[in-house]
Amino acid sequence: MAYKPLFAFFGTPYIATLVLDQLEARGMVPALIVTAPDRPVGRGLTLTPSPVKQWALERGIDVATPEKLSDPTFLAELGNSDWDVFVVAMYAKIIPRSVLEMPKHGCLNVHPSLLPKFRGPSPVLSAILADERATGVTIMKLSEKMDEGPIIAQASIELEEETAHESGWPPKGSEFEKMLAQEGGSLLAEVLPQWIKGEIPAEEQDHTYATYTKKFDDTDALLRQEATGGQASPVATTGEIGRKNFLKIRAFDASPKPYFISKIGKRVLVKDAKWEDGKLIITRVTPEGKKEMDYQDFLRGQQ
Repeated sequence: MAYKPLFAFFGTPYIATLVLDQLEARGMVPALIVTAPDRPVGRGLTLTPSPVKQWALERGIDVATPEKLSDPTFLAELGNSDWDVFVVAMYAKIIPRSVLEMPKHGCLNVHPSLLPKFRGPSPVLSAILADERATGVTIMKLSEKMDEGPIIAQASIELEEETAHESGWPPKGSEFEKMLAQEGGSLLAEVLPQWIKGEIPAEEQDHTYATYTKKFDDTDALLRQEATGGQASPVATTGEIGRKNFLKIRAFDASPKPYFISKIGKRVLVKDAKWEDGKLIITRVTPEGKKEMDYQDFLRGQQ
């Protein structure tokens, strides 16, 4: 009978449940879920559990929702079990040393990049914006410094350039996050038993190759314009600026959303676009206060 580790899982958003799905498929289910407290959601501000908490409740798994991991009551409850390991995926809180040192085999983190590249809060979107087709996932042992812990395992993913007939690179940000979460969960499920048995060494990262990401906001999703024939076009479509605009449209399909400012100063969301023959072709937009429409119809209405 295969050994099943005793572990707790730290995570919050929907993407983290994809990691849990991969572990569950291999017969590894956490004994405890640690996630964010319930938050008000929607116009009615209904108190709603996180997706990871919902995943746990559906399976009858114990859940802890501390505001702070340094809370003495939480630490006392967590310390009541002889944990093999903690697993962290998209938890969005710094894990203090008191928690890192609690399990016998430390804390493992699923990070959606090939560390040391793209450390920080937005590795998936940053890879798209950088036009970095060769990326992947890393299982690392957490340390007190963000994304600097030793590497346990990595898996590479490289997508072919998208064509008119076939999807590929660059993917939409939300879809790429799902893909890397599933890949990360699968890799974690493969190496977790080996790590606990001491069959896999941890290798220090080469910090000289580290690159860093930031949390994106609305200003990052603004598409750039360029002067054409003495007039500012709505969006630059050719050259390096056109390519960067296309990458923004693909990366920011969820939040923030890509947009430009129309001639009359209104915000126009870009809903879909493609890259053909070295040129950005916008196909669908949603002007401020209006319904989604064909981009050419929008342009004609601006004349």
